[in-house]
Amino acid sequence: MIDHQDRDRDCQSAMNTASRFRTLLETPGILTAPGVYDALGALIARDTGFQALYLSGASIAYSRLGRADVGLVTLPEVAEVLGGVRERVDLPVIVDADTGFGNALNVQRSVRLLERRGAAAIQIEDQSFPKRCGHLAGKQLIPTAEMVGKIHAALDARLNDNTVIIARTDALAVEGLTAVLERGERYTEAGCDILFVEAPGSRQEMETLCEHFEGWVPLLANMVEGGRTPSLGIRELETLGFSLAIFPGGLVRAVSRLMQSYFQSLQQHGSNQPFAHRMLDFNQLQALLGTRELLELGSRYDPRRHDRAGN
Repeated sequence: MIDHQDRDRDCQSAMNTASRFRTLLETPGILTAPGVYDALGALIARDTGFQALYLSGASIAYSRLGRADVGLVTLPEVAEVLGGVRERVDLPVIVDADTGFGNALNVQRSVRLLERRGAAAIQIEDQSFPKRCGHLAGKQLIPTAEMVGKIHAALDARLNDNTVIIARTDALAVEGLTAVLERGERYTEAGCDILFVEAPGSRQEMETLCEHFEGWVPLLANMVEGGRTPSLGIRELETLGFSLAIFPGGLVRAVSRLMQSYFQSLQQHGSNQPFAHRMLDFNQLQALLGTRELLELGSRYDPRRHDRAGN
């Protein structure tokens, strides 16, 4: 009975966040979703004031596997990370589902599983498997018609009509701008809620995309420091016409630089003291995590407390 109740609460929570995400998208102005790869990053992003998160498949590969984004991450791994994030943070999460982890039937399984774990939006792309980071060379694509079938499969599989389906195309680097516009039109006609054209190489290409799809489908901008796309600020992206901006790998790149500096300092000095001003101390970390509140909650169920109260 408890399991059924827990599952019902999880489904209701997922439906609520999907609805909130739709509302955020419909609110005037651009929505910003920073990339996360675990519950701690999600917690800090929430406390900083962000209203939506992007669960980056690439960042999961970097942080969990110590590997590049070349299709090594699996659906169960993404679902596990998503479950941990949503257990800790009640924010809408956009989930990078790569290619849907297979054909149209795999897409349907992915959508259902990720929805149950709390996804508010699910992104699938038109690369063939094994896929790779959108800013790496050597990408290969599936036919347009196959991707259209995947979009239909995702829409048919979702349990909640508010769950947003994002269609990503990597065709720009492979087939050129004309093909991207044609694919984008087909994906929009298939019913995707947001179109994500990966890795435009210039501001002019970004302007062309926004002008072409204006009033037709919301566009997502992907900011990757050092990648193919010009690194623009939120206000500039909004002016161009983008509705949603993600910064998927910024956190893992920042943390990686911090890790390098930390380990170099510890190796050099044999102590954390020289690095202490760049760290949270033990008590600061416990405050961030809400340890006191968690322990107070646990004490409500301590049998010794009830025994003393009864005596």
